[in-house]
Amino acid sequence: MKNIKTRSNCLISCSLDIVGDKWSLLIIRDLIFSDRCTYGDFLKSDEKIATNILASRLKMLEENGIIIKSEHPESKAKVLYSLSEKGINLLPIIIEVNLWAEKYFDVAEDYKPLLKEIKKDKEAFIKNYTKILKKKFNL
Repeated sequence: MKNIKTRSNCLISCSLDIVGDKWSLLIIRDLIFSDRCTYGDFLKSDEKIATNILASRLKMLEENGIIIKSEHPESKAKVLYSLSEKGINLLPIIIEVNLWAEKYFDVAEDYKPLLKEIKKDKEAFIKNYTKILKKKFNL
């Protein structure tokens, strides 16, 4: 793992150096909640990330152990991205961001069932979904 130069010893600041920009969190979101796992898949997201930004964020996330890059089983021209255990451990943060945002933004209809499920028993959801992600990413 690449050693990151930190601005301070503040844990929030150190964490933001890795996942503090919107593009990194959106890549992590896509790996957690969708079947997006290739460079092309990430380019198709509604947020329209630029190719140079995507390449930079994927590289940074890989260097910091958040994602793992592997060969695509069906195409030598593609690679697969998956979350590492360190990346999966971001699930509670992603959930909390969603719950906070639900209070202040309109929620897409297709997202409401997920939020309802999370709010029933957040801790159980995190525990069960973590198991699902570990299985999905062969960890």
